[in-house]
Amino acid sequence: MASLSLPNIGVYTNPQHNLYVAEAEPTLEKVKSGSLLQPGEVTVAIKSSGICGSDVHFWKHGGIGPWKVTDIHILGHESAGVVVSTHPSVTSLAIGDRVAVEPHIVCGSCEPCLTGRYNGCKNLIFRSSPPSHGLLRTYVNHPAVWCHKIGDLSFDQGALLEPLSVALTGVTRAGVKIGDPVLICGAGPIGLVSLQCCQAAGAYPIVMTDINQGRLDFARSLVPNVRTHHVTAGQTPEDIAKDVSRLMSEGESGELEPAIALECTGVEGSLAGAIHSVKFGGKVFVIGVGKDKLEIPFMRLSEREIDLQFQQRYVNMWPRAIRVLSSGAVDLMRLVTHVFRLEDAVEALETASDPTRGSIKVLIRRDV
Repeated sequence: MASLSLPNIGVYTNPQHNLYVAEAEPTLEKVKSGSLLQPGEVTVAIKSSGICGSDVHFWKHGGIGPWKVTDIHILGHESAGVVVSTHPSVTSLAIGDRVAVEPHIVCGSCEPCLTGRYNGCKNLIFRSSPPSHGLLRTYVNHPAVWCHKIGDLSFDQGALLEPLSVALTGVTRAGVKIGDPVLICGAGPIGLVSLQCCQAAGAYPIVMTDINQGRLDFARSLVPNVRTHHVTAGQTPEDIAKDVSRLMSEGESGELEPAIALECTGVEGSLAGAIHSVKFGGKVFVIGVGKDKLEIPFMRLSEREIDLQFQQRYVNMWPRAIRVLSSGAVDLMRLVTHVFRLEDAVEALETASDPTRGSIKVLIRRDV
């Protein structure tokens, strides 16, 4: 259990793209008194947090899509910790409970909420998407309903439940089944977690593409039977599709094309490559996020009856993610390459954003 002796500090950025660590709310005194807790809320002392690509985007580019950094802003939405204070109305959690924080806060009364699709809540607050401050701080007040008990999982594993929920949503909604030939575009953290999930689901063969050979090498160390293609400058989507089909067909009786492509980059060229790769009647499922507007090969989609589908984070997935991680079906700790203290968060984000440092997943820990 947390000792409640450390001040609350957070990792901030601002419209000038500065990155720094400073005091945050609630203050230690307010945590001890519980004076800021609202009905249904608990205070979580954050023990471990992961850095997401969106954190880097908010810092370096000032936003993603409709979410713009217009004021000082705390980053982070992949976190786990221990409950240190509860509002008297909370009965589901107690002080000392170890939890992962699902960063959604929803209204519960709009149509998406009432139909079980709360990720589309019309009044959604998502930790770290401006203007809502994120979780990269010592203490945070959050609704108890979105704090999931993690059992025997470590706090580091709890912090990795967020990207696992993203990948599980993609694999589940895309309909990946045992024996499906699957293409995964992008060997970043989400692509690598998706790779593990596809392997656990029994997909075969699996081809992964990326522009970074080092990450493809890492993918092969993670899942030895994955077939990888290094996308080089000047390759057209058609070229990529030919290479994917060649890799898919190795050892098969005839030409094999992916039934499903999981696009984890949001990059125009990668998306086009996925569209040109899948079979007639196949599916391209987009997990990655990108620019507001992209050009896509429309007629390829049309003439091949390819389904193009998207996801917005996840919904009702965290309990499943906890079970998957607890079962040992995936081992996300193998993705962790760097660990920093919260006080050294600036270096942590610089490491995560610099391809030359070889990071896959960067964690930030706070000893509270």
